Amino acid sequence: MSELASIEQTFVDDKKLKTERKPMSDDLVETVLTVLPEWVDYNGHMNLAFYVLAFDKATDNFYDSMKIGLDYRAEQNSSMFTLGINVDYMREVFEGNEVCITTQLLHCDDKRMRYIHYMFEGNDPEPVAMNECFAVHVEMDERKSGPFPEFTRQRINAVLQKHACLPVPKHARRVLGNKLR
Repeated sequence: MSELASIEQTFVDDKKLKTERKPMSDDLVETVLTVLPEWVDYNGHMNLAFYVLAFDKATDNFYDSMKIGLDYRAEQNSSMFTLGINVDYMREVFEGNEVCITTQLLHCDDKRMRYIHYMFEGNDPEPVAMNECFAVHVEMDERKSGPFPEFTRQRINAVLQKHACLPVPKHARRVLGNKLR
């Protein structure tokens, strides 16, 4: 087999594997993105800033799935503000790689939520990166945190119930860094 034929077969096999990739759970929201050339740094892999951008796009998709995204901002004059994030990079991804980001809701109270994203590349079951987020519901007129309206909380609780049946991710609820002496 020629080198070109081998590369083409690998491409076909990779595409086949990607299309056969099983979601981790039907209840998780998935966001699929392709690593763009402008996301790659001088080391030839995706730059850390663009991992955060990709995770932010997954957050938008997750919020839209619960109807607390852009339309919610316009209709309810309320929004979600991120208070903090943890990001871990486990493996490199490169220009043209297709990544799939899954999102799991971990906790929600009257105005705050915690969720975790995992980024996967191809059919590899091991994540290439993770991002845990802590966010708060904000009433835009006052630009202060406020409780979710009851109808919104009911939608979020429905997601939380489904996600509570999933295993708690091993990276969830960790403190950033080690204690310094």
